[in-house]
Amino acid sequence: MTKVPAAGEPVRLGLRANLGQFALLVAVNVLVGGMIGQERTVLPLLATDVFRLTGFVSALTFVIAFGLAKAATNLAAGALADRYGRKRVLVAGWLIVLPVPLLVIFAPSWAWIVAANLLLGVNQGLTWSTTVIMKIDLVGPIRRGLATGINEAAGYGAVAFTALLTGWIAAETGLRPGPFLLGLAYAVLGLGASVLFVRETRGHVEHEQRMTGRADAPPWRDIFWRTTLRDHSLSAASQAGLVNNLNDGMAWGLLPLYYAAAGLSLGEIGLLAATYPAVWAVGQVVTGGLSDRIGRKPLIVGGMLLQAGAIAVIALGSSLPVWLAASAVLGLGTAMVYPTLLATIADVADP
Repeated sequence: MTKVPAAGEPVRLGLRANLGQFALLVAVNVLVGGMIGQERTVLPLLATDVFRLTGFVSALTFVIAFGLAKAATNLAAGALADRYGRKRVLVAGWLIVLPVPLLVIFAPSWAWIVAANLLLGVNQGLTWSTTVIMKIDLVGPIRRGLATGINEAAGYGAVAFTALLTGWIAAETGLRPGPFLLGLAYAVLGLGASVLFVRETRGHVEHEQRMTGRADAPPWRDIFWRTTLRDHSLSAASQAGLVNNLNDGMAWGLLPLYYAAAGLSLGEIGLLAATYPAVWAVGQVVTGGLSDRIGRKPLIVGGMLLQAGAIAVIALGSSLPVWLAASAVLGLGTAMVYPTLLATIADVADP
């Protein structure tokens, strides 16, 4: 099913020239984000209310499992996409996630939830990373900030919408199975769209490589050490990305329990769980393109400072309006940082 440009078929870079495929990949990433959103409100409460886990560390094992699996898969996803093609990696990610909603629905023990989140982490590492890469392939070197901003806006908009929707479903029908049937529908739609309609984009990056006259990409080991240690800018970007995702893990795993302990209802927790990624999503449409014009660094520094302030307000606050405002600020800070870090890496990487 992998389609590459036929011999003699022109390859054109740019958003307008590839608008159909770009829009399709945006829709696919909506479904990718929805797979995380199905858990944002409900899963922390499953830990305490259904499986009777009493400690934060025990309850957070699902976030830890997800994070470790996604980190390892992210590391491999780019190399796999270069070697086997973007579309194959995308389809593999959807195949892996199909059992996740069913595992959560029928889980007799917390170990099943942890196993489901290991699979979800692999899915996100393959699918989210690949949709980012494919959009960058299509637009070429000029509008990378805009491309990553749109991609992240679509994904985290779906996280927000699904977190809110599953909160409502859970309030009406219970924590299981209703909220996770939505995730099952997302997985089936994502797999179908990726198999039937998404086209391979590796030909676009090869075209850009020829246009720039650059040599083949350096070995994987050289890229790893340059990104993590040798290049101070890339190292700082990687560190900022780590901190950003630690904040997101806190918002996913800890804050719903924190709000529940303060006496908020399931609907109110869902509203707070949705506000943060909703502002994040909408903001990225602006901040991604803005970073193309004013530079990456001001947005990264300003966004990290906003996140720090918002977390302090959440810790000191004690009411829904205060937490709602702080969640919005946290989302805005993340919107300034997230697509800009992706674009920063893409700026210096070979096509």
